[in-house]
Amino acid sequence: MGDREGFVPPKRVGALRAPARFGGAISRALLMQQVFAALSRLAPTELTVTLIGETGTGKDVLAHAVHERSARADGPFVVFDCGAVAANLAESELFGYERGAFTGAVAAHAGAFERAHGGTLFLDEIGELPLELQPRLLRALENRTVQRVGGKRYRPIDIRVIAATHRDLPARVAEKLFREDLFFRITTAIIPVPALRQRLEDLSLLVPALLSDVGRPELEVSPETYAVLGCQQWPGNVRELKNVLASASAFVKTNVLEPRHLLFLGPAEPAKLEHLRLGGQTLANLERVAIGQTLANHNGDHEQTAATLGITMPALQEKLEALRIDQ
Repeated sequence: MGDREGFVPPKRVGALRAPARFGGAISRALLMQQVFAALSRLAPTELTVTLIGETGTGKDVLAHAVHERSARADGPFVVFDCGAVAANLAESELFGYERGAFTGAVAAHAGAFERAHGGTLFLDEIGELPLELQPRLLRALENRTVQRVGGKRYRPIDIRVIAATHRDLPARVAEKLFREDLFFRITTAIIPVPALRQRLEDLSLLVPALLSDVGRPELEVSPETYAVLGCQQWPGNVRELKNVLASASAFVKTNVLEPRHLLFLGPAEPAKLEHLRLGGQTLANLERVAIGQTLANHNGDHEQTAATLGITMPALQEKLEALRIDQ
């Protein structure tokens, strides 16, 4: 599939849907592949796309893929993080400033709008943009011109805008924290991006790629480790998964990543048993993970572990030896 071609949903291979790619994103989950399909249709247009999803779901990766598949691919892709710039600096960083506009402005500076001329401006976390700047943003989007801070003339801009936020924008509008007219201006095409817990079948694709990103591509991942990873809620999504893997890789002395290497920040909040994706795992693997986690919960106390599992001490000892579980 070429960079500018439409998205073709992959066929299933056995029990699993074949993985599909959209730029730097990969998924076999139906929800994510539907996102790929929608963005593939929207990419060649000039429509403003707004990606809605939790922090760490990869909205920036999808935005860049839309740019790469558009007619503006040869132009710049400029990222402006509305939540990372101090409120008193946001205006000058977004619209630019002229020399002498304020103390410290020793030279003229082109803002994000001007730098994106001929390409795409990605307004990340647009829900965090200060309320007082929103009218200026709306005016720039509608008139396709910007005026630098301290400047007198309006400069024409030729850009395509992609926005992203983890906020509930209609709620922000109701709370008078986000302008309604700007909301309707940027929500021409709204694309919800699923959370990692909604696409756990992608763990087997994401984990090797992320291990490579953190410099440990040689590590193998045991089925038990995948089972443990699949039990997490992942409030930080793919970003949190990457951090967990980066931390775990520092504790691996062999070439196999095991459950004991995983460290989770804060109390784990596993999903309900009936919501876990346990299909495809052998009973031995599931039993090994259950016993290993219960042992960890009781700090290695065999008596408490056996009681929690509802088995006798001899039965627990037999399983520990048969399943080769570290005691």
